[in-house]
Amino acid sequence: MSPTLELNAGGMRLGLLPDLGGSIAFWHNGAGMEFLRPVSDPHLVAQHGRAVAGYPLVPFSNRVAGDHFRFEGVDYHLDPSFAGENCAIHGNGWQRRWRIALLSDSSATLALDHTPSGAYAGQWPFSYRAQLRYDLHEAGLSIGILLENTDTRDQPVGMGFHPYFPRHSGLKIGFVASSVWTNGPDHLPLLRIPAEGDCSFAHMRDAGHAPIDNCYAGWSGSAFLRWPRAGYALTVEGSPELSHLVLFTPPGLPYIGLEPVSNMNDGFNRGTIADSGVRVLAPGQVMEGHIRMTVARC
Repeated sequence: MSPTLELNAGGMRLGLLPDLGGSIAFWHNGAGMEFLRPVSDPHLVAQHGRAVAGYPLVPFSNRVAGDHFRFEGVDYHLDPSFAGENCAIHGNGWQRRWRIALLSDSSATLALDHTPSGAYAGQWPFSYRAQLRYDLHEAGLSIGILLENTDTRDQPVGMGFHPYFPRHSGLKIGFVASSVWTNGPDHLPLLRIPAEGDCSFAHMRDAGHAPIDNCYAGWSGSAFLRWPRAGYALTVEGSPELSHLVLFTPPGLPYIGLEPVSNMNDGFNRGTIADSGVRVLAPGQVMEGHIRMTVARC
């Protein structure tokens, strides 16, 4: 079992799993409020059944249809990483061991150097370096992600973070976005529609029981979660690079996903969409994204 690295700040406790994708194992306070929910997802084979509460998405977010994309005239094929579907999902950072670069009582910087060779050749065809920084505070958690192209070629990239939030105490959600991508039966984007009516969370409302697994575009950069019966609220803020938000509400399960990400689902195969969020990095170029989660009583 991967060892857990623990950070402390006041009454806050954060558990990290550097050997298991740089993931978060838990985040709670001294009063027993769990701000992230550990989840074991059998579809994510590389997590080996270990429950994680959040993990980085590098060098892309969500699915790549058919494990395939074409970039600058070359076809690339990726190893499938999501059981039950012929797709690569969420990049390969969550599948790898990260090393500890810097560590203090309340902060940890993890690093990953990927080279497409050996067992890793099919995960991603370009070399990159990633850094992941967790800063724990008495009032919240900050996450920074850095991605550098260490290849000799341009490469398309994206990034984000996948937290699992507990679905209890009457959880309510609120955020503003301009549009949302509906999905087809293959869980890939089908139609882009205004984020209105039942698709709108501009006014905070219950997470509900309907299954949602959609990517919102034109996200304002702020989202709000409130557990009124527990007396806590959480503000999630993403930097401008993270202009999409994925909302995942699996029916009957005790968690939701609310993921600040840079690229739309299957963005590598949607080159005609101007705001797909896919970024092309030249050799030596860097992309960064930042997420801040602030706790309040309510």
